Amino acid sequence: MYAIIATGGKQYKVAEGDVIRVEKLGAEAGETVTFDQVLAVNNDGLKVGEDVANASVTASVVENGKAKKVIVYKYKRKTGYHKKNGHRQQFTKVKIEKINA
Repeated sequence: MYAIIATGGKQYKVAEGDVIRVEKLGAEAGETVTFDQVLAVNNDGLKVGEDVANASVTASVVENGKAKKVIVYKYKRKTGYHKKNGHRQQFTKVKIEKINA
């Protein structure tokens, strides 16, 4: 059994017991979060649309953290323009507990 959920502008295929990284949620480690935006559920046949209108996925927060640094380097030739910048994206690691379909 698996479900496709949407959170943080991205879509994830999840099954019970999976641990995934999603965009930062406002929850601390140990808390429970519910994903209501379920796009599809496969449980002996794929269900989409109206069939999954009341479906949800329950997960527990494992940790919050920052990803590896991404270097952004801007350069324009012949003008002496150089700009170096770094970015570390924040994430929340969640463990999928139950798919309610």
